[in-house]
Amino acid sequence: MSEPSLNALKIAFTYMPRSIEVTKFEYGDRYQKVLDHIQTVREILLTNDVDPDEVYGEINPENSPNSTY
Repeated sequence: MSEPSLNALKIAFTYMPRSIEVTKFEYGDRYQKVLDHIQTVREILLTNDVDPDEVYGEINPENSPNSTY
């Protein structure tokens, strides 16, 4: 994946809901599809050696808390 495409995916991922936020109450019958989409993006990030849990801090360093470890 090209660097600009990977960067665009990272940015888009920061706007996606976190899996724990996706509920049937909030998303109705499409909640499983939303969870599947989130998982697909996570897998592509991992395939490109990007830790999905670190993406938000990389894209928005000014808004992410400092690590405590």
